[in-house]
Amino acid sequence: MRAVRDHDVRWQQGRAFGMTYYISEEVDELLKEAYTLFFSENGLNPTAFPSLRKFETEVVAMTAALLGGDPSACSGEVVGNITTGGTESLLMAVKTARDWARQHKPEAREPEMVLPLSAHPAFDKAGEYFGVRVIHTPLREDYRADVGAMRAAITPNTILMAASAPAYPHGVVDPIHELAEVAQEHDLLFHTDACVGGFMLPFVRKLGYPVPDFDFSVTGVTSMSADLHKFGYAAKPASVVLYRDAELRRHQMFVYTDWPGGIYPSPTMTGSRAGGPVAAAWALMNFLGEEGYLHIAGAVMETTKYIQAGIAAIPGIRVISDPEMSVFAIGPSEEDGLDVYELADELSLRGWHFDRQHFPASLHVTVSYIHQAIREEFLRDLVECAEIVRRPSLRKSINRAVISVANAAARLLPEKWMSAAMDKASALLGGSGSGLPSRMAPMYGLIGSLPNRGDLKEFVLDLIDGINRYSEQ
Repeated sequence: MRAVRDHDVRWQQGRAFGMTYYISEEVDELLKEAYTLFFSENGLNPTAFPSLRKFETEVVAMTAALLGGDPSACSGEVVGNITTGGTESLLMAVKTARDWARQHKPEAREPEMVLPLSAHPAFDKAGEYFGVRVIHTPLREDYRADVGAMRAAITPNTILMAASAPAYPHGVVDPIHELAEVAQEHDLLFHTDACVGGFMLPFVRKLGYPVPDFDFSVTGVTSMSADLHKFGYAAKPASVVLYRDAELRRHQMFVYTDWPGGIYPSPTMTGSRAGGPVAAAWALMNFLGEEGYLHIAGAVMETTKYIQAGIAAIPGIRVISDPEMSVFAIGPSEEDGLDVYELADELSLRGWHFDRQHFPASLHVTVSYIHQAIREEFLRDLVECAEIVRRPSLRKSINRAVISVANAAARLLPEKWMSAAMDKASALLGGSGSGLPSRMAPMYGLIGSLPNRGDLKEFVLDLIDGINRYSEQ
């Protein structure tokens, strides 16, 4: 197992700008000890394990207090639950909105939710699971949600609006205050997805950085999500979903009373609930406290500003928009912009991992505490890789030609012919048919530019299917 792990990204050395959040060996040992202490306990039944009930309710209360959930400022006590991650938190928020609407908006027979295009795909997953139609609206030029567009998208079937603090792709906080007012005007629920920023933005604000209102201090916000395992630095998987009052949360819960095995209540998606992540989150939040989180946030923001300044000094790339915290995107400059997918490939050869994004083409960056130690090394490699990408090469010319031909074919060929061609695309772009190609630039260039999104969905499903098949390698 240790040998196989050697092929993973070196996240302990800060080589991944996302997915992992690490502070120190001391904190890791604390998390492991707390996690394994409750390794076998099951949160399914709080009467059997009142310890886990104590941990969960106290973590939820601390999170609510952090996110403006002071009972004196709200209509009642903010309540919530720990989930297995941001996706489950968003699933629960959408399920709650659907069931709330059945009681309070019976005219919405085909329920819809209105989201900016940058909202996390977990909303779309929830819509598919729970039968809620998703209405996506375009973004402003600064990549934030467009209030006018979201207002215009509301119909008699709308039950929920949502926005992000910040949105994962570009790290910008949507205009939550204005959007929540629109939701109130139309008697809708409003969810702030603070899965990324919930345990960072409050401390960023205390440090003096400008942060717009986004939490329960905004009257129209009825639910929120914040991931403990991101900038809460807790063990995976752990997130918190919060509701402005207990009456609303009742719509999240499931109860079945006619089973011979007894009454079956379940507050969240899962039945059995791992005790380890709950205990580890409680231990870490009490260990760090406000002072610890504030120190970490300060170091992270200083590192973020340093890296962003370094990016600004490199011709051909830029930081997109003006993100509020330590999440942002690297895109091509408006003049003489570099191919950022080629840039990501070159960085990958040096051991750095970046998520590729499109609309526009960009690389996702999440700066966390560990990156303060490697910022100089990263910027040196970024400068050298940018210089390599600037140089012309036969391989890059061939890749551009393949993408141009594919785009032309998509416009000219019958749909069935194009679908058949897409079946062979993985091999043409360097793939082996059993996973992703070693260089991703041509694949992302194709995915980001072809008009037939249905074929692209099938193409990606083929890739996922290949990755998740057994191999003797």
